[in-house]
Amino acid sequence: MTLRLPTGALCHTLPLALPELPPVPPAAIEVAWEVARESAAAGLWGPPRLLRFAGGAEIALADADACAWAEALDRRQPLDSVGRLSLCLRLLALVEAMGRMRWLAGFFAIGRDGAEFHPLLLAAAASTPLDATGRFDETGIRRILGRTLPNPA
Repeated sequence: MTLRLPTGALCHTLPLALPELPPVPPAAIEVAWEVARESAAAGLWGPPRLLRFAGGAEIALADADACAWAEALDRRQPLDSVGRLSLCLRLLALVEAMGRMRWLAGFFAIGRDGAEFHPLLLAAAASTPLDATGRFDETGIRRILGRTLPNPA
C-alpha cells in the first residue's frame, strides 16, 4: 500500500520483513539500472520515500539519487507491489554495495555509454537477502561470488 504523506513523501507499507523480500530476475536489475540512469540524466527527480516493513523496520529514501532512481522505476511500472519494491531496493543495494565492497570492481564496468555487469553479480543481487538496513550482507555476496572472482588483469 502506498500513501502520500503530508510532507509530500510517499510511504510504502510492505507486509513482510526486509530479509523476506522475494528474489527478482537478474535481467530486471540490469533493465532497472538503465531506466534509472536515463531518468536521472534527464533530471527527473522524485519525492522522498518511506518504506515500512513488517516487524517495524523502516527505510527512508531521502538522498536525491535514491529518490530519482526510485521515481524512475515508479514511472516505468508503479512501485505498488512487493516484487517491484524488491527490485527497487535490490537496485539501490547493488549501487551501495558497488561503492562499499571494493572487491566487486571486477564484476562491473561503468563508462560513458552505460554499465556492464557480470551475470554472477546480477544473479547475486537478484537473490541475496537484504539485511535490516536494506543492504546486502558482504558475507552473503562473497559466498556467491567468492569462488568466481575475476582475474584483475
